[in-house]
Amino acid sequence: MSKRDPKIECKRVRCAIYTRKSTEEGLEQEFNTLDAQRESAEAFIASQKAEGWVCLPDRYDDGGFSGGNVDRPALKRLIDDIEAGLVDCIVVYKVDRLSRSLMDFARMMATFEEHGVSFVSVTQQFNTTHSMGRLTLNILLSFAQFEREIISERTRDKIAAARRKGRWAGGRPVLGYDLVSLPGGGRLEVNRDEAERVRRIFDAYLELGSLMPAVAECARQGWTTKKWTTKAGKPMGGRALDKGAVYALLTNPVYIGKVRHNENIYEGMHDGIVDADVFDRVQANLRLNGRTGGSRLSNAHGALLKGLVRCASCDCSMIHHFASKKTGGGTKRYRYYVCTKAQKLGWASCPGPSLPAMDLESFVLERIREVVTRDATVDAVARRALELLAERRPDLVVDPDEIIGAAESFDPVWDAMTHGEREDLIRAIVARVEWDAPNETISVTFREGIPAEDAEEAVAA
Repeated sequence: MSKRDPKIECKRVRCAIYTRKSTEEGLEQEFNTLDAQRESAEAFIASQKAEGWVCLPDRYDDGGFSGGNVDRPALKRLIDDIEAGLVDCIVVYKVDRLSRSLMDFARMMATFEEHGVSFVSVTQQFNTTHSMGRLTLNILLSFAQFEREIISERTRDKIAAARRKGRWAGGRPVLGYDLVSLPGGGRLEVNRDEAERVRRIFDAYLELGSLMPAVAECARQGWTTKKWTTKAGKPMGGRALDKGAVYALLTNPVYIGKVRHNENIYEGMHDGIVDADVFDRVQANLRLNGRTGGSRLSNAHGALLKGLVRCASCDCSMIHHFASKKTGGGTKRYRYYVCTKAQKLGWASCPGPSLPAMDLESFVLERIREVVTRDATVDAVARRALELLAERRPDLVVDPDEIIGAAESFDPVWDAMTHGEREDLIRAIVARVEWDAPNETISVTFREGIPAEDAEEAVAA
Protein backbone atom coordinates (compact mmCIF):
# COMPACT_ATOMS: atom_id res chain seq x y z
CA MET A 1 0.00 0.00 0.00
CA SER A 2 1.62 3.18 -1.14
CA LYS A 3 1.65 6.29 0.91
CA ARG A 4 0.58 9.49 -0.73
CA ASP A 5 1.16 12.98 0.72
CA PRO A 6 -1.97 14.89 -0.14
CA LYS A 7 -1.36 18.40 -1.31
CA ILE A 8 -3.00 20.54 1.32
CA GLU A 9 -3.94 24.03 0.21
CA CYS A 10 -3.91 26.50 3.12
CA LYS A 11 -6.68 29.05 3.29
CA ARG A 12 -5.45 32.62 2.83
CA VAL A 13 -5.85 34.62 6.05
CA ARG A 14 -5.86 38.38 5.45
CA CYS A 15 -4.37 40.06 8.53
CA ALA A 16 -4.93 43.72 9.44
CA ILE A 17 -2.55 45.30 11.95
CA TYR A 18 -4.02 47.86 14.36
CA THR A 19 -1.77 50.19 16.38
CA ARG A 20 -2.55 52.93 18.92
CA LYS A 21 -0.88 55.44 21.24
CA SER A 22 -2.79 57.55 23.77
CA THR A 23 -0.77 60.76 23.28
CA GLU A 24 0.87 62.50 20.34
CA GLU A 25 4.19 62.78 22.16
CA GLY A 26 7.02 61.23 20.14
CA LEU A 27 4.93 60.53 17.04
CA GLU A 28 6.97 63.06 15.08
CA GLN A 29 10.01 60.77 15.30
CA GLU A 30 11.09 58.85 12.20
CA PHE A 31 10.55 55.51 13.98
CA ASN A 32 7.90 55.84 16.69
CA THR A 33 5.93 53.49 18.90
CA LEU A 34 3.29 52.90 16.21
CA ASP A 35 6.03 51.71 13.87
CA ALA A 36 7.44 49.46 16.61
CA GLN A 37 4.01 47.91 17.25
CA ARG A 38 3.53 47.28 13.53
CA GLU A 39 7.00 45.76 13.13
CA SER A 40 6.29 43.22 15.89
CA ALA A 41 2.92 42.35 14.37
CA GLU A 42 4.43 41.92 10.89
CA ALA A 43 7.06 39.55 12.31
CA PHE A 44 4.35 37.49 13.98
CA ILE A 45 2.31 37.28 10.77
CA ALA A 46 5.43 36.22 8.86
CA SER A 47 5.91 33.37 11.36
CA GLN A 48 2.44 32.11 10.44
CA LYS A 49 3.10 32.11 6.70
CA ALA A 50 2.73 28.32 6.55
CA GLU A 51 -0.84 28.78 7.85
CA GLY A 52 -1.62 31.08 4.95
CA TRP A 53 -1.36 34.35 6.90
CA VAL A 54 -0.65 37.47 4.82
CA CYS A 55 -0.27 41.06 5.99
CA LEU A 56 -2.60 43.62 4.44
CA PRO A 57 -0.79 46.77 3.27
CA ASP A 58 -3.32 49.23 4.73
CA ARG A 59 -2.22 50.88 7.97
CA TYR A 60 -4.68 51.32 10.81
CA ASP A 61 -2.78 53.69 13.11
CA ASP A 62 -4.45 55.83 15.80
CA GLY A 63 -1.86 58.21 17.22
CA GLY A 64 -3.02 60.45 20.05
CA PHE A 65 -6.30 58.60 20.80
CA SER A 66 -7.42 57.08 24.10
CA GLY A 67 -8.32 53.41 24.37
CA GLY A 68 -11.15 54.28 26.75
CA ASN A 69 -13.62 54.81 23.90
CA VAL A 70 -14.12 53.82 20.25
CA ASP A 71 -14.14 57.34 18.79
CA ARG A 72 -10.98 56.74 16.73
CA PRO A 73 -10.67 57.27 12.95
CA ALA A 74 -8.43 54.29 12.13
CA LEU A 75 -10.53 51.95 14.29
CA LYS A 76 -13.71 53.08 12.54
CA ARG A 77 -12.03 52.46 9.15
CA LEU A 78 -10.97 48.99 10.33
CA ILE A 79 -14.52 48.12 11.43
CA ASP A 80 -15.84 49.31 8.04
CA ASP A 81 -13.36 47.03 6.25
CA ILE A 82 -14.35 44.09 8.48
CA GLU A 83 -18.01 44.63 7.67
CA ALA A 84 -17.08 44.83 3.98
CA GLY A 85 -15.46 41.38 4.21
CA LEU A 86 -11.89 42.60 3.57
CA VAL A 87 -10.29 41.29 6.80
CA ASP A 88 -9.97 37.78 8.29
CA CYS A 89 -7.79 38.45 11.32
CA ILE A 90 -6.84 41.47 13.47
CA VAL A 91 -3.35 41.55 14.93
CA VAL A 92 -2.32 43.93 17.75
CA TYR A 93 0.79 44.27 19.90
CA LYS A 94 -1.24 44.15 23.15
CA VAL A 95 -4.96 43.81 23.91
CA ASP A 96 -5.25 47.30 25.38
CA ARG A 97 -4.07 48.80 22.07
CA LEU A 98 -7.49 47.89 20.69
CA SER A 99 -9.51 48.86 23.78
CA ARG A 100 -9.25 49.44 27.52
CA SER A 101 -13.00 49.17 28.03
CA LEU A 102 -14.48 45.73 28.64
CA MET A 103 -17.88 46.88 27.37
CA ASP A 104 -16.48 48.40 24.16
CA PHE A 105 -14.35 45.34 23.52
CA ALA A 106 -17.32 43.00 24.04
CA ARG A 107 -19.21 44.93 21.36
CA MET A 108 -16.25 44.74 18.98
CA MET A 109 -15.83 41.01 19.63
CA ALA A 110 -19.49 40.50 18.71
CA THR A 111 -18.79 42.28 15.41
CA PHE A 112 -15.68 40.17 14.82
CA GLU A 113 -17.54 36.92 15.44
CA GLU A 114 -20.45 38.02 13.26
CA HIS A 115 -18.06 38.42 10.31
CA GLY A 116 -15.84 35.43 11.12
CA VAL A 117 -12.83 37.55 12.07
CA SER A 118 -10.33 36.31 14.65
CA PHE A 119 -8.22 38.42 17.00
CA VAL A 120 -4.56 37.91 17.97
CA SER A 121 -2.34 39.68 20.49
CA VAL A 122 1.36 39.33 19.66
CA THR A 123 2.86 39.69 23.14
CA GLN A 124 0.11 37.83 24.97
CA GLN A 125 -0.01 35.00 22.43
CA PHE A 126 -3.60 33.87 22.20
CA ASN A 127 -6.18 33.49 19.47
CA THR A 128 -9.90 34.03 19.94
CA THR A 129 -10.74 31.10 17.73
CA HIS A 130 -10.13 28.96 20.84
CA SER A 131 -12.22 29.00 24.04
CA MET A 132 -9.10 29.33 26.19
CA GLY A 133 -8.03 32.34 24.15
CA ARG A 134 -11.39 34.01 24.76
CA LEU A 135 -11.15 33.37 28.50
CA THR A 136 -7.62 34.75 28.65
CA LEU A 137 -8.75 37.77 26.65
CA ASN A 138 -11.52 38.65 29.13
CA ILE A 139 -9.12 38.35 32.06
CA LEU A 140 -6.49 40.54 30.41
CA LEU A 141 -9.07 43.10 29.36
CA SER A 142 -10.41 43.34 32.90
CA PHE A 143 -6.90 44.15 34.12
CA ALA A 144 -6.50 46.69 31.30
CA GLN A 145 -9.69 48.48 32.37
CA PHE A 146 -8.56 48.39 36.01
CA GLU A 147 -5.22 49.92 34.96
CA ARG A 148 -7.03 52.69 33.08
CA GLU A 149 -9.12 53.55 36.14
CA ILE A 150 -5.99 53.62 38.31
CA ILE A 151 -4.31 55.95 35.81
CA SER A 152 -7.36 58.25 35.91
CA GLU A 153 -7.23 58.39 39.71
CA ARG A 154 -3.50 59.16 39.63
CA THR A 155 -4.09 61.90 37.06
CA ARG A 156 -6.75 63.54 39.25
CA ASP A 157 -4.47 63.33 42.28
CA LYS A 158 -1.61 64.81 40.25
CA ILE A 159 -3.76 67.75 39.13
CA ALA A 160 -4.91 68.40 42.70
CA ALA A 161 -1.30 68.30 43.98
CA ALA A 162 -0.18 70.68 41.23
CA ARG A 163 -2.95 73.15 42.07
CA ARG A 164 -2.08 73.04 45.77
CA LYS A 165 1.46 74.06 44.80
CA GLY A 166 0.10 76.88 42.67
CA ARG A 167 0.95 75.27 39.33
CA TRP A 168 -1.21 75.55 36.24
CA ALA A 169 -2.52 72.00 35.78
CA GLY A 170 -3.84 72.25 32.25
CA GLY A 171 -7.14 73.13 30.65
CA ARG A 172 -8.13 75.78 28.16
CA PRO A 173 -5.84 78.83 27.98
CA VAL A 174 -7.31 81.98 29.54
CA LEU A 175 -7.41 85.48 28.14
CA GLY A 176 -4.45 87.48 29.43
CA TYR A 177 -1.95 84.64 29.56
CA ASP A 178 0.04 82.37 27.25
CA LEU A 179 0.78 78.78 28.24
CA VAL A 180 4.49 77.98 28.05
CA SER A 181 5.57 74.32 28.13
CA LEU A 182 8.35 73.59 30.60
CA PRO A 183 9.86 70.39 32.05
CA GLY A 184 7.48 69.15 34.74
CA GLY A 185 4.43 70.99 33.40
CA GLY A 186 3.19 74.21 31.83
CA ARG A 187 3.45 77.73 33.18
CA LEU A 188 1.32 80.82 32.63
CA GLU A 189 3.12 83.88 31.28
CA VAL A 190 1.47 87.28 30.96
CA ASN A 191 0.39 88.35 27.47
CA ARG A 192 0.73 92.13 27.71
CA ASP A 193 -1.88 93.08 25.11
CA GLU A 194 -4.46 90.65 26.42
CA ALA A 195 -3.71 91.60 30.03
CA GLU A 196 -4.55 95.21 29.25
CA ARG A 197 -7.84 94.07 27.69
CA VAL A 198 -8.70 92.07 30.83
CA ARG A 199 -8.04 95.08 33.05
CA ARG A 200 -10.27 97.24 30.85
CA ILE A 201 -13.10 94.69 31.15
CA PHE A 202 -12.83 94.80 34.95
CA ASP A 203 -12.82 98.62 34.87
CA ALA A 204 -15.79 98.68 32.47
CA TYR A 205 -17.84 96.49 34.79
CA LEU A 206 -17.10 98.70 37.81
CA GLU A 207 -17.88 101.85 35.82
CA LEU A 208 -21.10 100.56 34.24
CA GLY A 209 -22.33 98.71 37.32
CA SER A 210 -23.71 95.49 35.82
CA LEU A 211 -22.94 92.67 33.42
CA MET A 212 -25.02 93.53 30.36
CA PRO A 213 -23.57 97.02 29.82
CA ALA A 214 -20.10 95.47 30.22
CA VAL A 215 -21.00 92.83 27.60
CA ALA A 216 -22.19 95.59 25.26
CA GLU A 217 -18.90 97.45 25.78
CA CYS A 218 -16.95 94.29 24.90
CA ALA A 219 -18.97 93.96 21.71
CA ARG A 220 -18.40 97.62 20.85
CA GLN A 221 -14.64 97.20 21.30
CA GLY A 222 -14.61 93.96 19.29
CA TRP A 223 -13.10 91.99 22.19
CA THR A 224 -13.33 88.20 22.04
CA THR A 225 -12.37 85.16 24.07
CA LYS A 226 -8.79 83.83 24.00
CA LYS A 227 -7.59 82.66 20.58
CA TRP A 228 -5.32 79.60 20.63
CA THR A 229 -4.27 76.62 18.56
CA THR A 230 -4.30 72.95 19.59
CA LYS A 231 -1.31 70.67 19.14
CA ALA A 232 -3.07 69.28 16.10
CA GLY A 233 -3.10 72.77 14.57
CA LYS A 234 -6.84 73.44 15.05
CA PRO A 235 -7.71 77.11 15.80
CA MET A 236 -9.90 77.61 18.88
CA GLY A 237 -11.61 80.48 20.69
CA GLY A 238 -12.11 83.97 19.33
CA ARG A 239 -15.87 84.03 19.95
CA ALA A 240 -17.90 86.97 21.19
CA LEU A 241 -17.76 87.69 24.91
CA ASP A 242 -21.34 86.96 25.99
CA LYS A 243 -22.76 87.26 29.50
CA GLY A 244 -21.49 83.84 30.61
CA ALA A 245 -17.97 84.46 29.29
CA VAL A 246 -17.71 87.89 30.94
CA TYR A 247 -18.97 86.52 34.26
CA ALA A 248 -16.43 83.67 34.14
CA LEU A 249 -13.65 86.16 33.41
CA LEU A 250 -14.66 88.52 36.23
CA THR A 251 -14.77 85.68 38.80
CA ASN A 252 -11.55 83.88 37.81
CA PRO A 253 -8.94 84.16 40.61
CA VAL A 254 -6.17 83.45 38.09
CA TYR A 255 -6.14 87.21 37.40
CA ILE A 256 -4.91 87.99 40.93
CA GLY A 257 -2.20 85.34 40.80
CA LYS A 258 -4.16 82.46 42.31
CA VAL A 259 -5.44 79.08 41.09
CA ARG A 260 -8.71 77.33 41.87
CA HIS A 261 -9.25 73.61 42.41
CA ASN A 262 -12.85 72.61 43.14
CA GLU A 263 -13.90 74.95 45.96
CA ASN A 264 -10.39 75.81 47.13
CA ILE A 265 -8.17 78.77 46.13
CA TYR A 266 -4.36 78.52 46.26
CA GLU A 267 -1.52 80.97 45.69
CA GLY A 268 -0.31 80.58 42.12
CA MET A 269 3.19 80.51 40.63
CA HIS A 270 2.23 83.07 37.96
CA ASP A 271 1.92 86.87 38.11
CA GLY A 272 -1.47 88.49 38.61
CA ILE A 273 -2.67 91.11 36.11
CA VAL A 274 -5.55 92.69 38.09
CA ASP A 275 -5.21 94.53 41.41
CA ALA A 276 -6.63 92.55 44.31
CA ASP A 277 -8.66 95.58 45.41
CA VAL A 278 -10.30 95.85 41.98
CA PHE A 279 -11.03 92.11 41.95
CA ASP A 280 -12.60 92.23 45.43
CA ARG A 281 -14.80 95.21 44.48
CA VAL A 282 -16.02 93.35 41.39
CA GLN A 283 -16.88 90.25 43.46
CA ALA A 284 -18.78 92.35 46.00
CA ASN A 285 -20.74 94.06 43.21
CA LEU A 286 -21.53 90.73 41.53
CA ARG A 287 -22.83 89.35 44.83
CA LEU A 288 -24.99 92.45 45.35
CA ASN A 289 -26.45 92.24 41.85
CA GLY A 290 -27.04 88.53 42.36
CA ARG A 291 -29.16 89.24 45.44
CA THR A 292 -31.16 92.07 43.90
CA GLY A 293 -31.45 91.21 40.23
CA GLY A 294 -30.68 87.55 39.61
CA SER A 295 -32.60 85.56 37.05
CA ARG A 296 -34.01 83.17 39.65
CA LEU A 297 -35.66 86.02 41.50
CA SER A 298 -36.78 87.99 38.43
CA ASN A 299 -38.53 84.97 36.93
CA ALA A 300 -40.58 84.32 40.05
CA HIS A 301 -42.87 87.37 39.96
CA GLY A 302 -46.09 86.72 38.10
CA ALA A 303 -44.74 85.40 34.78
CA LEU A 304 -47.94 83.90 33.33
CA LEU A 305 -46.24 83.15 29.98
CA LYS A 306 -42.95 81.81 31.32
CA GLY A 307 -41.43 79.37 28.84
CA LEU A 308 -43.96 80.16 26.09
CA VAL A 309 -42.66 83.39 24.54
CA ARG A 310 -40.16 83.49 21.67
CA CYS A 311 -38.47 86.32 19.76
CA ALA A 312 -39.31 85.67 16.09
CA SER A 313 -36.45 87.87 14.83
CA CYS A 314 -33.72 85.99 16.72
CA ASP A 315 -35.45 82.59 17.02
CA CYS A 316 -34.64 82.72 20.74
CA SER A 317 -36.73 82.30 23.86
CA MET A 318 -37.81 85.37 25.84
CA ILE A 319 -37.52 85.22 29.62
CA HIS A 320 -39.39 87.12 32.30
CA HIS A 321 -37.50 90.02 33.85
CA PHE A 322 -38.28 93.06 35.97
CA ALA A 323 -36.77 96.39 36.84
CA SER A 324 -37.48 98.53 39.90
CA LYS A 325 -37.70 102.30 40.00
CA LYS A 326 -37.95 104.48 43.08
CA THR A 327 -40.86 106.94 43.08
CA GLY A 328 -42.23 109.45 45.56
CA GLY A 329 -44.55 106.83 46.95
CA GLY A 330 -42.00 104.03 47.18
CA THR A 331 -40.65 101.57 44.61
CA LYS A 332 -42.47 100.63 41.42
CA ARG A 333 -41.70 97.38 39.61
CA TYR A 334 -41.86 97.07 35.82
CA ARG A 335 -42.06 93.60 34.28
CA TYR A 336 -40.78 92.63 30.81
CA TYR A 337 -40.21 89.62 28.57
CA VAL A 338 -36.61 89.88 27.34
CA CYS A 339 -34.93 88.18 24.35
CA THR A 340 -32.18 85.85 25.62
CA LYS A 341 -29.90 86.87 22.73
CA ALA A 342 -30.20 90.52 23.77
CA GLN A 343 -29.55 89.55 27.37
CA LYS A 344 -26.34 87.71 26.43
CA LEU A 345 -24.94 89.93 23.67
CA GLY A 346 -26.49 93.32 24.41
CA TRP A 347 -29.65 95.19 23.40
CA ALA A 348 -28.29 96.20 19.99
CA SER A 349 -28.16 92.54 18.91
CA CYS A 350 -32.00 92.27 18.70
CA PRO A 351 -34.51 94.55 16.89
CA GLY A 352 -36.99 94.17 19.73
CA PRO A 353 -35.12 93.13 22.87
CA SER A 354 -38.01 93.51 25.32
CA LEU A 355 -41.79 93.69 25.54
CA PRO A 356 -43.85 94.93 28.53
CA ALA A 357 -45.09 91.84 30.35
CA MET A 358 -48.48 93.23 31.37
CA ASP A 359 -49.35 94.31 27.81
CA LEU A 360 -48.30 90.96 26.36
CA GLU A 361 -50.13 88.91 28.99
CA SER A 362 -53.29 90.99 28.59
CA PHE A 363 -53.22 90.49 24.82
CA VAL A 364 -52.74 86.72 25.14
CA LEU A 365 -55.44 86.49 27.81
CA GLU A 366 -57.89 88.31 25.52
CA ARG A 367 -57.13 85.87 22.72
CA ILE A 368 -57.72 82.95 25.11
CA ARG A 369 -61.00 84.49 26.24
CA GLU A 370 -62.16 84.86 22.64
CA VAL A 371 -61.27 81.29 21.77
CA VAL A 372 -62.52 79.39 24.82
CA THR A 373 -65.91 81.11 24.95
CA ARG A 374 -66.82 80.21 21.37
CA ASP A 375 -69.23 77.33 20.99
CA ALA A 376 -66.84 75.57 18.60
CA THR A 377 -64.10 75.36 21.19
CA VAL A 378 -65.83 75.12 24.57
CA ASP A 379 -66.07 71.34 24.28
CA ALA A 380 -62.39 71.01 23.29
CA VAL A 381 -61.24 73.18 26.21
CA ALA A 382 -63.49 71.31 28.62
CA ARG A 383 -62.10 67.97 27.47
CA ARG A 384 -58.53 69.21 27.99
CA ALA A 385 -59.42 70.47 31.49
CA LEU A 386 -60.94 67.11 32.38
CA GLU A 387 -57.79 65.33 31.15
CA LEU A 388 -55.61 67.53 33.35
CA LEU A 389 -57.84 66.93 36.37
CA ALA A 390 -57.72 63.17 35.76
CA GLU A 391 -53.90 63.31 35.68
CA ARG A 392 -53.47 65.44 38.79
CA ARG A 393 -56.54 64.51 40.89
CA PRO A 394 -57.60 60.99 39.83
CA ASP A 395 -59.72 60.66 42.99
CA LEU A 396 -61.77 63.77 42.18
CA VAL A 397 -65.17 63.23 40.48
CA VAL A 398 -66.14 66.22 38.31
CA ASP A 399 -69.35 66.82 36.38
CA PRO A 400 -68.39 67.65 32.73
CA ASP A 401 -71.31 70.12 32.59
CA GLU A 402 -69.67 72.13 35.38
CA ILE A 403 -66.44 72.34 33.38
CA ILE A 404 -68.33 73.44 30.27
CA GLY A 405 -70.20 76.05 32.28
CA ALA A 406 -66.91 77.34 33.70
CA ALA A 407 -65.44 77.60 30.21
CA GLU A 408 -68.45 79.57 29.03
CA SER A 409 -68.17 81.94 32.01
CA PHE A 410 -64.48 82.74 31.65
CA ASP A 411 -64.03 85.93 33.68
CA PRO A 412 -65.53 84.79 37.02
CA VAL A 413 -63.54 81.57 36.88
CA TRP A 414 -60.31 83.39 36.00
CA ASP A 415 -60.77 85.83 38.87
CA ALA A 416 -61.24 82.95 41.32
CA MET A 417 -58.08 81.12 40.19
CA THR A 418 -54.75 81.17 42.00
CA HIS A 419 -51.68 82.27 40.06
CA GLY A 420 -50.53 78.66 39.67
CA GLU A 421 -53.93 77.60 38.35
CA ARG A 422 -53.86 80.42 35.80
CA GLU A 423 -50.44 79.28 34.57
CA ASP A 424 -51.73 75.71 34.26
CA LEU A 425 -54.76 76.85 32.26
CA ILE A 426 -52.65 78.91 29.86
CA ARG A 427 -50.20 76.03 29.28
CA ALA A 428 -53.10 73.67 28.64
CA ILE A 429 -54.37 75.90 25.84
CA VAL A 430 -51.39 77.85 24.41
CA ALA A 431 -48.49 76.18 22.59
CA ARG A 432 -46.36 79.28 22.02
CA VAL A 433 -46.38 83.07 21.72
CA GLU A 434 -44.12 84.85 19.19
CA TRP A 435 -43.11 88.51 19.19
CA ASP A 436 -42.19 89.83 15.73
CA ALA A 437 -40.59 93.19 16.54
CA PRO A 438 -39.94 94.51 12.96
CA ASN A 439 -43.61 93.98 12.04
CA GLU A 440 -44.89 94.79 15.53
CA THR A 441 -47.08 91.69 15.68
CA ILE A 442 -47.78 89.02 18.25
CA SER A 443 -48.74 85.48 17.18
CA VAL A 444 -50.53 83.11 19.54
CA THR A 445 -50.47 79.41 18.59
CA PHE A 446 -52.94 77.16 20.42
CA ARG A 447 -52.45 73.52 21.24
CA GLU A 448 -53.74 70.59 19.24
CA GLY A 449 -57.48 70.11 19.69
CA ILE A 450 -58.40 73.75 19.25
CA PRO A 451 -60.30 74.20 15.93
CA ALA A 452 -57.92 74.93 13.03
CA GLU A 453 -59.35 78.34 12.19
CA ASP A 454 -58.40 79.52 15.68
CA ALA A 455 -55.01 77.84 15.86
CA GLU A 456 -52.94 80.91 15.07
CA GLU A 457 -53.58 84.61 14.63
CA ALA A 458 -51.28 87.60 14.31
CA VAL A 459 -52.38 91.04 15.41
CA ALA A 460 -50.62 94.40 15.58
CA ALA A 461 -49.16 94.87 19.02
